[in-house]
Amino acid sequence: MNIDFGADAAFSWYVVFLLVSGVAMLLMAAIGGGQSIGERLLNLAFGVGFLGYAVYLGFIFDGGEYFMFFYAFILPVLMLFRFFSAVFGKRQSA
Repeated sequence: MNIDFGADAAFSWYVVFLLVSGVAMLLMAAIGGGQSIGERLLNLAFGVGFLGYAVYLGFIFDGGEYFMFFYAFILPVLMLFRFFSAVFGKRQSA
């Protein structure tokens, strides 16, 4: 396991953030909550991508060079905003 907060905290937090974001996006895709099919497919695709990259970095990666995707910090927040606006917007119109 490559997660060691004492040795490289930035890498470890990045892996944890990817794991949490991937799981959250997969949950949003599964729940739906009034989202369109396209939004659910985007949640699914990015959730699988984030989760897969986190598992790779956390368990398979042997060291060397890795990519830190900065959209991985912004995209889950945007998708959560869209998810909650779809959920609460649908309730208000009903």
